[in-house]
Amino acid sequence: MFDHPELRYLTDAKGNIEAVQLSLKLWKLVEPKIGAQLKATAAPSPLVQAEGPLKSFEQLQQFWDFKYPYSPAVACPHCGAETADWRADSAQPFILTNANIGGLLVFLCKSCGTTIRQKHFRDHMAVEHSTPKG
Repeated sequence: MFDHPELRYLTDAKGNIEAVQLSLKLWKLVEPKIGAQLKATAAPSPLVQAEGPLKSFEQLQQFWDFKYPYSPAVACPHCGAETADWRADSAQPFILTNANIGGLLVFLCKSCGTTIRQKHFRDHMAVEHSTPKG
């Protein structure tokens, strides 16, 4: 460890180093040298469908008693991505992130990161969405 006024070591309760804080002055010196490395390691891992929401979706389908048939179509009101069947689309533009037996299905648009909520009620479905900030 360096003892330098431009560096601060952030530790947990046991004294283990959790992070290092740099002053703005030092960051401006270091950033050009490590920028490429940061970009290379910042690549997001591919999004994959988790099993938990699928099991909850299967339960919802088993007990489906709404006054209309289930439609697997999903559309993103933010970027326009859409699919007639999120389960069978080989491109998998949407990932089911949450489902419950009460009729809520939550999808993530892989194109733009928008969250799409399908709220299934007794006689209709309402769709809401939240776009990512930034």
